[in-house]
Amino acid sequence: MWQRTWRFASALLLFVIVAAGVALLLWRIEKPSPPIAPLAILRRVTFADLPSWKETDLGPAMEAFQRSCAVLNVKPAGAKMGVEGYAGTVADWRGLCARVPQAGANAAATRAFFESAFLPLEIRRFEGSEGPFTGYYEPELAASRTAHGNYRTPIYGLPMTWVRADLGAFRQDLGGEHVEGCVHEHRFLPCPARAEIDAHGLADTPILLYANDPISVFFLHIQGSGRARLDDGSMVRLAYAGQNGWPYTPVGRVLIARGLLDRKGMSMQAIRAWLEANPGEAQNVMNSDQSYVFFSEKPMGDIELGSPGTEGVPLTPRGSLAVDPRIHPLGAPFYIVSTRPDPDPRRPDHPFRQLLIAQDTGGAIRGPARGDVFWGYGQDAESIAGRMKAAGRMFVFVPRTVAARFRTSAELHGP
Repeated sequence: MWQRTWRFASALLLFVIVAAGVALLLWRIEKPSPPIAPLAILRRVTFADLPSWKETDLGPAMEAFQRSCAVLNVKPAGAKMGVEGYAGTVADWRGLCARVPQAGANAAATRAFFESAFLPLEIRRFEGSEGPFTGYYEPELAASRTAHGNYRTPIYGLPMTWVRADLGAFRQDLGGEHVEGCVHEHRFLPCPARAEIDAHGLADTPILLYANDPISVFFLHIQGSGRARLDDGSMVRLAYAGQNGWPYTPVGRVLIARGLLDRKGMSMQAIRAWLEANPGEAQNVMNSDQSYVFFSEKPMGDIELGSPGTEGVPLTPRGSLAVDPRIHPLGAPFYIVSTRPDPDPRRPDHPFRQLLIAQDTGGAIRGPARGDVFWGYGQDAESIAGRMKAAGRMFVFVPRTVAARFRTSAELHGP
């Protein structure tokens, strides 16, 4: 009797232990993933809260927004604007685009449109400092259609094996993410890195032009687009077409890490001066950035505008902004409160209070309160863009019908 009772108790204990183990395993398998930490907070404000709003020149932003509307009007109405659709859907924006003042509208009509159509939301990061806000421009270089004399550095078009994969087509939660690379023996891999391309070239890849300076081509890659003045006197645009799939590494950071330049006073101009003064080491430093950009040749069109950005419209100087597309919608207006350099490096910085339209992206533009201002072309644009790097505040404009869904603030979750 005692033995039967003991065996029963032992079996019962074993059953309980096994059941508990199975329950624990199932709990671990079915346990929901922890919630994604908030990336930023969107806080409703008024136009009166925007520093210097009444004094800001809105002309460049209006020109840029008119171009963005042409793109928004042909997008699917249900497409989300921004991560989690925080700025609504394309349908929420089409009605606003129908009300855009015609080209040449006066300043009062332009300001009235933005104030009646939108409400501003301040973007505040949960962690880290705001910004930085930087600048970029459209460089000009000398090139030829044939290799001769000093014209030996190739500017490549897209490789025949190049592919861009938009990951949002495979998984909805990866919307805005994409991968670029080349197909090799039925495998999708990064294209050759910068060092290999510069040393051995690229087979089966069109060479658009030959430049007379490898450092100028390197900065063309960093800016993402540019202009080429050909040796016959004509001018063409070089628009961004794709990238090799390797991550972008700022060479300024490399020069600082190697003790070759001081962090204080770091700028694009300082980097270029170092590369030109150290030709024996320049190629090795440039190769530390494995990223490589491919281009397409475009007609000049309006000489005052830049090449088309990611949204597909020509960029407007002081009217276009590059943002993180994983978070923010292209076509949306952003108000930036920061500082910018004077074209003359000897003069102090100036306050920067500007409305810009998100029309572009960049490999280094990551985060909710991060923007890259397009300054156009020419010496002043190069001087400002090359030295601009400042903290500040960032506001996004959303349609009033969408802003009404925010009580006072809302968390923004990102990738």
